[in-house]
Amino acid sequence: MALPVAFFGVFFAYPVAAIVVRGLKADGGWRFGRIGEVLADSGIRHVLWFTTWQALVSTALTLLIALPGAYVFARFDFRGKDILRAIVTVPFVLPTVVVGTAFLALVGRGGLFDDLWGVRLDTTVWAILLAHVFFNYAVVVRTVGGLWSQLDPRQEEAARMLGASPLAAWRRVTLPALAPAVAAAALMVFLFTFTSFGVVQILGGPTFATLEVEIYRQTSEIFDLGAAAVLTLVQFVAVGLILAVHAWTVRRRETALRLVDASLTARRPRGAGQWALLGGVLATVVLLILLPLGVLVERSFDTSSGSALGYYRALTGDDSGIFLVAPIEAVGNSLRYAAVATAIALLIGGLAAAALTRRAGRLVRGFDALLMLPLGVSAVTVGFGFLIALDEPPLDLRSSWILVPLAQALVGVPFVVRTMLPVLRAVDERLREAAAVLGASPWRVWREVDLPLVRRALLIAAGFAFAVSLGEFGATVFIARADNPTLPVAVARLLGRPGELNYGQAMALSTILMVVCAVALLVLERLRTDSTGSGDRGDRMGEF
Repeated sequence: MALPVAFFGVFFAYPVAAIVVRGLKADGGWRFGRIGEVLADSGIRHVLWFTTWQALVSTALTLLIALPGAYVFARFDFRGKDILRAIVTVPFVLPTVVVGTAFLALVGRGGLFDDLWGVRLDTTVWAILLAHVFFNYAVVVRTVGGLWSQLDPRQEEAARMLGASPLAAWRRVTLPALAPAVAAAALMVFLFTFTSFGVVQILGGPTFATLEVEIYRQTSEIFDLGAAAVLTLVQFVAVGLILAVHAWTVRRRETALRLVDASLTARRPRGAGQWALLGGVLATVVLLILLPLGVLVERSFDTSSGSALGYYRALTGDDSGIFLVAPIEAVGNSLRYAAVATAIALLIGGLAAAALTRRAGRLVRGFDALLMLPLGVSAVTVGFGFLIALDEPPLDLRSSWILVPLAQALVGVPFVVRTMLPVLRAVDERLREAAAVLGASPWRVWREVDLPLVRRALLIAAGFAFAVSLGEFGATVFIARADNPTLPVAVARLLGRPGELNYGQAMALSTILMVVCAVALLVLERLRTDSTGSGDRGDRMGEF
């Protein structure tokens, strides 16, 4: 556990603490009064209100729209189900910059709903809310659907045989069993939307900002580190509470239910009602997921010159003056950075998962929660903290390329841990003990016993880590250099400049990034569905 603890201490806790200390300490003394000053500002209170309001509404909308999909994937067996599951999961691993750009193509700058919705304010708010539903739809479907598919349907059928109506049987039997999973999914959606950055940064403009966006503005535009430090502390406390409640719901779900094989509960739809429900879910997937992505692709080909590939050809030059290199080089940069970040995440996450498997107690549970913090703590603060804290020997890394993979790996490690942990816990401890009795060292026990059983889960973890590293934006926006931009940073900078050429290049780069992430996800889904061993032990996203 020493290496994961050291990694998080140096590259997560230290940079965040450095920003907070620098913002709240001046002339040798602490300025705790700054906290009250910042929170008393009407603009900051509006940001806090909007952050909480949009997270609550986004969570409610996501549950409302995604729960029917969770039921369909849990209880229905139909042709193309695996492909549909992969399509539903694509948005979750897409970079937030791509999601924001897709909905910008849908509702802004000549988007489909510019004239239909009329009022720009309402269009912006709805775009943000729907983008969050788009991004988190798979969280609910996988988390709730994964548990729903393992609930014994005979319990509900028995209640109906005793005279309960279908609604009453569902409300009294199924809903209480699903409640922990629904609560866990809702908390995760709230966490992701409460800390939303890329989507709101692109769609919100100067009018709407979440805490994360405001931290970015205070840090990079206003240069008020004190205000940024206060907002970081507020977000840290909120995220800590959310993760604590989430951990409680997960433990409750794991200990209070009797589950059955998921393959025994799925049946072909029967009756007009069930076919209508399946049709409704398919329509939702088309309108909510495929339509924005389709419009994004269409905008990447839409040029005034009439050349379908005009925006893509423009990526090979540097006429915009935004970068020191051609924008297309961001593709290679992102792939290299993501590959290194994936290797780091697998090393740190694998060691952390192994340590969590072999040890127990409050300290271990606390470390488990610490591993989740990078998903909720301000990535903007981490990125700027890298520049502030890692500027002296032996950790003077400001000019080093490794900063970007390190920041990306912080986001990838939680996915590796959550993918590996349930599989490692499923390995029979007696196999390890037998190998140790025969004289095998701990390293050989891992190589000869654990690794063959978790190899497929390791590949799945690598796929998740690669996809989320590829799309990391909040931290890399600070540390990616102009001569080595990543794809999300390049897209954001192109969107920040006026002109149809810059806009079209942003759409083209977003399409490329979407395709790369989708390919990674489809490979991951193929590994999951083809698995005959470790990959079949539950749905990985359900562990969140």
